[in-house]
Amino acid sequence: MTIKDSESVDIPTPAGPMRSYIFRPAAEGRYPGILLFSEIFQVTGPIRRTAAMLAGHGFLVIAPEIYHEFEPAGTVLAYDQAGADRGNALKITKELAGYDADSRAALAWLKANPICTGKLGVMGICIGGHLSFRAAMNPDALAGVCFYATDIHKRGLGKGTRDNTLDRVGEIKGEMLMIWGRQDPHVPREGRALIYNAMADAGLHFTWHEFNGQHAFMRDEGHRYDPALAYTCYGLVLELFKRKLGEGDLPAARAAGAGAASETRH
Repeated sequence: MTIKDSESVDIPTPAGPMRSYIFRPAAEGRYPGILLFSEIFQVTGPIRRTAAMLAGHGFLVIAPEIYHEFEPAGTVLAYDQAGADRGNALKITKELAGYDADSRAALAWLKANPICTGKLGVMGICIGGHLSFRAAMNPDALAGVCFYATDIHKRGLGKGTRDNTLDRVGEIKGEMLMIWGRQDPHVPREGRALIYNAMADAGLHFTWHEFNGQHAFMRDEGHRYDPALAYTCYGLVLELFKRKLGEGDLPAARAAGAGAASETRH
């Protein structure tokens, strides 16, 4: 379906307003909500295209700026060494509690939005995968997707690099989809095994996929991008979210074809 051009909203958090970008179907109706966390570079072109893809399949998507306390609203870090250095520095400057507060604020915004059905999922890429994993600890999260989530295995998120993510695995109640690249140096085999065992020991409901891909194989910019893998993975994502969050409720008159609707589901 067609979507609305991205809009922005400043969501209140304990650390100040969090600029977030909204992607939604153009057709009237209510839709399940997805909180999408970016890489360390914030809401880049590839992240926007991922959000647009999800919105086009019938979801209300919000993508927050994860470093809103430190960077002016609208800041996008470049996919270069300077951008990576800045993003990695901020990753361990921000307090762990700040990441969690951001998740709660974004999920609350989605749930209260009049065009949201109240069924919520979370998704993230790279650091966003770790943030999605932690966001899934919120009881409103019915499903979560983590793409090559960094630092879970070495407790490296947040100021002091002593996060408690592995200790809180049992708080996740929704179904999880975990996707990894075997050639990703940021999450080696031993690290993946540690996360898998923690999730299995906690009795989580999850699926686990490892592909022959490098870190950032989902990002549609740069030499590591693998379009075939991305296509396969997006299919897994949509299957999970459709199954766990359900369809939106397009108004009866529009669904029946009444009137000359300019925007439809297809």
